[in-house]
Amino acid sequence: MTPKHIRPARLQHVAGIGVDRMGSIADASGRDFLRLENLDTDIPPDAEAIARTRAAAEEDAANSYLPFVGQDVLREVAAAHVSEMSGVSYSARNCVISAGGLSGILNALLATVDVGDEVIVTDSTYAGLLNRVRLAGGTPRQVPFVFEPGGVWRLDRRALQEAIGPRSRAMLLMSPSMPSGGVLDADDWALVAELCVRHNLLLILDSAMERLLFDGRGVIHPAGLPGMEERTITVGAASKELRMIGWRVGWTVAPDWLMPDLVAVSLGNVVVPVGIAQAAAAVALLKSKETLPAYVAELQRRRDTVAEELRGLPFGLPSGGWSLLLRVSDFGLDGAAMSERLLEQGICATGMAGWGVAHGQQYIRFVFANEPVERLRGMGAKVRAALGQ
Repeated sequence: MTPKHIRPARLQHVAGIGVDRMGSIADASGRDFLRLENLDTDIPPDAEAIARTRAAAEEDAANSYLPFVGQDVLREVAAAHVSEMSGVSYSARNCVISAGGLSGILNALLATVDVGDEVIVTDSTYAGLLNRVRLAGGTPRQVPFVFEPGGVWRLDRRALQEAIGPRSRAMLLMSPSMPSGGVLDADDWALVAELCVRHNLLLILDSAMERLLFDGRGVIHPAGLPGMEERTITVGAASKELRMIGWRVGWTVAPDWLMPDLVAVSLGNVVVPVGIAQAAAAVALLKSKETLPAYVAELQRRRDTVAEELRGLPFGLPSGGWSLLLRVSDFGLDGAAMSERLLEQGICATGMAGWGVAHGQQYIRFVFANEPVERLRGMGAKVRAALGQ
């Protein structure tokens, strides 16, 4: 007999992501699908990072729980990296290593958000981020981007101001945003900083893609803005910029006053990330100044190819990141229905249910980080066939 069970309230609005289902369908089919469903990449990590991982597998120090807060070399490198991005002086004492970026995000939320607090995020936002806000007992408050078919996504600044209420505790922002690729510009970040200071809000910055910027855009790290040094938590990861998804390494950099709580939550959660991966992540992060430009250029080539293939259709142009959204509600479809139709055309892509309200189930998401330009060419005809055009 099934035991009587009362489902925890924190799970009430936790939604599935959909990616795993689509990936399983493609894997089981035996067909050579165009794989646009998952935030993977076919571009390998730096060779030096792979070699360092192999070496670490034979090192006793890497086969250890200690140090609980992460290996010293990675903490130093990550703190120096965030210092360079932000203009704020951090040291290893301001850094704790996590088992991937999302683990760091959950730790930051658990350390700062109380039950019933509101956390301001964008619409759309990766469902995994929304779910972690809910797991921490918080409520996501989504602020939409402005969508103009064929144009770049822009933050709705008025909506951001109106979203702040008496239960607002923090903003959880990502630029480029996942999945839209929307990028906050200097005026956006100035407004974020002004609102955080005025309303005594924390900012949790998901910086996993902050350097994956197109068309000559530069990084703006909000910790360096007036009043933000003491209220910004930066969570980075090796997965996107360093292409080390399977290594499961992230880092959280924060002001001194927040570190005891962040460390306490980290020790009570995963304890320590993958030992054999940390030194390799440090190597890749150090080398990324040299290796990142060519990688970003390749991502932009892929974005441009997808945009050209979809010319004339209602998509939002990503200013950075790994993915592009197409609004299929214009054709009487939702993302789930479009996903099924695309399978018939040999494309595996995931709908956006649970990722947004204004920009959620109305869209299909195409991840262009996992397929080369040569395979992306020709997808436009398949998408139009799926739309019934």
